Amino acid sequence: MVADSRQVYQMLDIATNKPSPEQRQRIHYHMIDFVDPKLTFNAAQYVERARAAVDDIMGRGKVPIVEGGTMLYVDALTEGFSLAGVPPNAQLRRQLELLDASAMRQRLLTLDPDPGVDLQNPVRMIRAIELLEAVGPPLRQLRQRKAPPWPVARVGLLARLDVIDRRLAERSRSQVARGLIAETQAALDAGVPASAAVLTGIGYAEALAHLRGEVTLEDLPDVMAASNRRYARRQMRWWRRDVRIRWFEIEPDPVPAILNYVESN
Repeated sequence: MVADSRQVYQMLDIATNKPSPEQRQRIHYHMIDFVDPKLTFNAAQYVERARAAVDDIMGRGKVPIVEGGTMLYVDALTEGFSLAGVPPNAQLRRQLELLDASAMRQRLLTLDPDPGVDLQNPVRMIRAIELLEAVGPPLRQLRQRKAPPWPVARVGLLARLDVIDRRLAERSRSQVARGLIAETQAALDAGVPASAAVLTGIGYAEALAHLRGEVTLEDLPDVMAASNRRYARRQMRWWRRDVRIRWFEIEPDPVPAILNYVESN
């Protein structure tokens, strides 16, 4: 099962790095390719469907494997919601700071008619909107949501920074060569707005910049790789805070050791 806030969307496959058609023929991947990219999708919706998928998998005597890099989705599924776990959204904050208090209040109340925050305080309203757009309403109940009943074995993969950076650079070049620009343009032509959540992700954001004439095709892979490097380092900072994660080096093949660890836990 995938825990990725971009792979849930249909149509856009390249920069979301979805499993290949061949991989999907061999393995049933849950939680990908089911949301219209014109729509928004939040962590609460993810958890509702992902928990149902986990229950279904376990009900068939199988062990679900949750894989992915959207930190909020993983934590929400395995821990329950934590408001502190919703990272700041710099782009959204810049948009909200341009609104006057009345417009900001109206946007907040449209998301949640009873958010339980000071409607005279722009800072608190911005954070409330940020939370609601990431997780979904109602805001008051988020603090009461509980972790699921199943046990969780946490596994992480480690690699040297130069290995990670090389792989990200190779992936960025491959994504451009596979047709990232054409895929992005096709989404726009199909009515997906440039502001849609999936198009704010790494790869598509840079592809849109290229289509606007802000980044050359030659520079595009390097710009994407730089964004990926920043995100990868943020991911590592996030996961390293969790002492329960058992880390394995990606080289040599870590699969036998991981299977042994999971079976013993």
